Amino acid sequence: MSQRRFLITLLVLLLLSVAVPPAAVQAQTDQSVTDLKRQASELLKQTKYTEALPLLEKIAKLEPSDGETQFYLAFALLGEATNTKDDAARKALRVRARNAFVKAKQLNFNEPKLDALILSLPEDGSDAPGFSSNAEANKLMKEGEALFTQGKPDEALKKYQQALETDPKLYHAALFSGDIYLQKKDFTQAETWYQKAIAIDPNKETAYRYSATPLMRQGKTDAARDRYVEAFISEPYNRFARGGLIQWAEATQTSIAHPDIEIPTNVTFDEKGDVKVDLDANALLGGAKEDGSFAWIAYGGARSTWRKEKFAKTYPSEKVYRHSLAEEADALRTVLSVASADKQAKKLNPSLARLKKLDDEGLLEAYILLARPDEGIVHDHPAYLKQNREKLRRYMMEYVVKGGGA
Repeated sequence: MSQRRFLITLLVLLLLSVAVPPAAVQAQTDQSVTDLKRQASELLKQTKYTEALPLLEKIAKLEPSDGETQFYLAFALLGEATNTKDDAARKALRVRARNAFVKAKQLNFNEPKLDALILSLPEDGSDAPGFSSNAEANKLMKEGEALFTQGKPDEALKKYQQALETDPKLYHAALFSGDIYLQKKDFTQAETWYQKAIAIDPNKETAYRYSATPLMRQGKTDAARDRYVEAFISEPYNRFARGGLIQWAEATQTSIAHPDIEIPTNVTFDEKGDVKVDLDANALLGGAKEDGSFAWIAYGGARSTWRKEKFAKTYPSEKVYRHSLAEEADALRTVLSVASADKQAKKLNPSLARLKKLDDEGLLEAYILLARPDEGIVHDHPAYLKQNREKLRRYMMEYVVKGGGA
């Protein structure tokens, strides 16, 4: 997705989500500044970013320490970049936009997505990949982008829909159409087009998340929750997907959390592949055998076997060892097996009991992917998602959105 269009779309969602226009958050003593802010706010709400830019630049000069102005200036700069054909000038505008986001952060502007916005823009302002390999469809999308940032949503909509006709698999053509209907507050049509995007690629998080906005605005918080959950399980390591779920929880005053499970051991490997196991001493002291905690000593052994033998056999196409979902699940199940077989263990401690419950429910892998991912485990998410979306969904609904579950 185009970085600039993605961020501009986010601005539309931000403006729709606030009750007070950004230009009127604080009273201004200088009437000229107040007027400039009012004018800029109206233009932003109409997606006339190129017209808002000179006003925001004036405001930024008058109030260089206002983080909010820097935040919206960045979006206007991105809008101007969209309408700039010269490559060098376009890159320079995006560099300025990124710097404005960074300055907004330095000035402590309170926007949860600000870090993700900064990370989404390359420091050199380089272009994102095109929308489609179909040259005509890509051309129509770029024309639609430019029209959108000029405050011509109806004309942009025609371009997006023409692009989708040209390339029926063009996810962003359907997504952007939904955005325009959302801006028009035509929630029925917005839903229709977001669903078209979801049908094109159900494993992208964006359309799920965007489609939650009109549901929230209509007070359909449970339906919105379901969309945020789908967004999160589709791309759980995406800052925007996480942010959407967190914002829903804050808006609905819902406590969200993973199950409270303490794993008192850590495994590392040296350059030769030899294992080093750090085990919390408390798991080996008095009383540990009575609640199964002593079984954690088996975790390191299971991990070591994967490092030396099982990984190569399980993933023959991968030449370099990594910590995998299969390895972590096997290691945890080994611990559970040892703990359950120990006749001296009268009752499993709470962490082991919760792990066993997750395993009995078929949700252990979902827990690992969503609550305990590392660089190696993340690699296994796409394949697991395609085959086990329902298990990921169940884990979220039965545990995470219930504050960690029972």
